[in-house]
Amino acid sequence: MGRVEVVDAQRSDRVWIEQLLETHWGSTRMVSRGRLHEVPDLPALIARFEGEPVGLLSYHIDGEDGEIALLNSLRSGLGIGTALLEAALTRLRALDCRRAWLITTNDNLSAMNFYHARGWTLAALHRDAVARSRALKPEISLLGQGGIMICDELEFERILI
Repeated sequence: MGRVEVVDAQRSDRVWIEQLLETHWGSTRMVSRGRLHEVPDLPALIARFEGEPVGLLSYHIDGEDGEIALLNSLRSGLGIGTALLEAALTRLRALDCRRAWLITTNDNLSAMNFYHARGWTLAALHRDAVARSRALKPEISLLGQGGIMICDELEFERILI
């Protein structure tokens, strides 16, 4: 079995990134904490398995904070998400970030378990934040995983110092 390799996204990866976002998220835009991100414009890491792209992580730097704006693994059981997160934390430390953070929604129980298992801490609950996010990105679904109404943003963090 091959191993997962994480590399910096290049301009030549943009079409693949846009297709992944459209297919899996319905848009190239993401909203977190009231901020709209055009994900293909953000710095990104791509996971490759046997030469094929199998995961994407995009991030945004704001002062001493590094936000993981998007984490998307296309195959489970290979360690893709973990490899991308670890590479991102290494990158954020090198950029002198003191804290990494990310947002998931209240319906995404698998993401909550994933982040907790990798040492991320629930730092904040932003009640009804998704209603405000829909003003910026109307295509956000009302229902998420398991038919759960999507309404809250959950902020996870890792302290990097």
